[in-house]
Amino acid sequence: MKRTLYNMVVAAFLAGGMTACADFLEIEPQTEILEENFWNAKGDVDGMVAGCYQTMQGDAILKRMMVWGEFRSENLSPGHEDVGNKDASLEKLLKENLQPNNGYTYWGDFYNVINRCNLIIERAPGVAERDPSYTESELRATIAEVSALRDLCYFYLIRTFRDVPYTTEPYVDDAQVMTLPVTRFDDILDWLIADLEAVQYDAVRVYPENKLNYQTGRITQEAIHAILCEMYLWKKDYANCIRYADLVIDAKKRQKEERENQASGGGMKTKDLLNGFPLISHFVGGNSMPSGQVYNSIFGEGGSEETIFELTFDKDRENMPSNGAVNILYGNAKMGMGYARPSTFITEDVTSKVYNIFSNEYDARYSESVSESMVGKYVYSGMATTSTDGGDTWKLSFLGMYPENRNRSNWIIYRLTDIMLLKAEALVQTVAVTDGSNAAVNEANRTVLTEAFTLVNAVNKRALIRKEENNSNYRNSDTLKLASYVNSKSAMEELVLKERHRELMFEGKRWFDLVRAAERDGNTTKLAAAVTRKFSSTAALVRSKLAKMDAIYWPINTEELKVNPNLKQNPAYGSSEEEGSYSKTE
Repeated sequence: MKRTLYNMVVAAFLAGGMTACADFLEIEPQTEILEENFWNAKGDVDGMVAGCYQTMQGDAILKRMMVWGEFRSENLSPGHEDVGNKDASLEKLLKENLQPNNGYTYWGDFYNVINRCNLIIERAPGVAERDPSYTESELRATIAEVSALRDLCYFYLIRTFRDVPYTTEPYVDDAQVMTLPVTRFDDILDWLIADLEAVQYDAVRVYPENKLNYQTGRITQEAIHAILCEMYLWKKDYANCIRYADLVIDAKKRQKEERENQASGGGMKTKDLLNGFPLISHFVGGNSMPSGQVYNSIFGEGGSEETIFELTFDKDRENMPSNGAVNILYGNAKMGMGYARPSTFITEDVTSKVYNIFSNEYDARYSESVSESMVGKYVYSGMATTSTDGGDTWKLSFLGMYPENRNRSNWIIYRLTDIMLLKAEALVQTVAVTDGSNAAVNEANRTVLTEAFTLVNAVNKRALIRKEENNSNYRNSDTLKLASYVNSKSAMEELVLKERHRELMFEGKRWFDLVRAAERDGNTTKLAAAVTRKFSSTAALVRSKLAKMDAIYWPINTEELKVNPNLKQNPAYGSSEEEGSYSKTE
């Protein structure tokens, strides 16, 4: 067997150890490892698994998680005036001028992780045979963990490009044929679901208490259930989407009950839940003044009780890598605004009192997402927060942005409110459309829409903070009215999409939500209407570009087409040679 590709793959794993959870494994860099000297002990497998997480933390993948899921939406516009000189590819896609030579169409880093996971799945059983300390349950947990990482990477790829090359075979020999044709979106999605269904209960359920970062920083059963929840929603299998959402929500309730019982000596009551769900409250210890606890826990400290899976950056060790993708794209203390900024459509939503997105001036998520002083954004890029009295409206007071290249914020892939709203979306899609004359069906519809409303309202009410009349106390404000939605599937569908927009803004979700809705509708009308809200003079041109379904997916990279004759370009983007040569973005 030729060693070139094999050595490159293994050495890349071991070069840096596990940055997400620093004590997972630390191995000195090595330049060449022959196969006969590797795959002999559990530590070898652990090092390879660590390398998967390390690669996913790198700028190349994390930038694409952000850009693919967010930057074509109405949320973001070019930041600094010279962003075109710093990152021309980013500026072009933010203006919906997307071509096959754009650096963000490069998908190789995701396939790097996929190949590594395939290699672990193939080799780990042999290690278990050679190393008696590597137990059968540990082997199954390893395979479940890397299967989930591989499937998550494929899930990002198909949501972005639609049809992509698919393989579960590792490439370790540079003589192997690597020019695979694409596989259909639906087929890949079915295989990913089947794979996760098969391994879900082999994954670790709960990590030891002395490994708290692992619980959200590594794949668990809960993380797999979250991935399956969203995959089934894309498959339009709403019953299974709801089933897996309930598994996640129930797990979070049990975890909260265990924490509360340990703290109080037992006896957690329903009142300990927030709006009926295990959500973090802005109000700590019964105080009438909100504390900023929600933002701090989720985006500041990381590993919150609402988080399900995130890419973790060690905050306690100065020599560990920082979150470079957020540092550049969303900004830092030195540069201020990042390469991207909230669009005017977003920043003026509350100040102009149009409320197209945020519920009203009491929606805390506006101050969490937008810094009015610099028209930048704070989620992920802002440091610790405290509460402040901004008149009747409560707002966060930020201590500042992270220093340049010292951003240690975790990147959240799934958290509880995301899953709650995915369940609400699935519930709405189960509602039958009738002529209104069938009383039994109408009542059943109202029951389902009420359940969906309860989920949305729980998330929405948590974010709305205002003063009580005639005193200085603050409270959560209940502004959504069930009567406005309980008799209308379309109204409830729109409410869910709006709530996901404001709750998960800048978290790499919005574009995928719009694409999923377009796939369900069979047209791009709603997507194009949403996206063009951030454009003015070019709105008509952008709308025409997005008129066809093909255009909501990305073009295949120019260089990929050159080296793989089995690939065919997305027809929305014409010739693969358009706009000159390929300019790679790191």
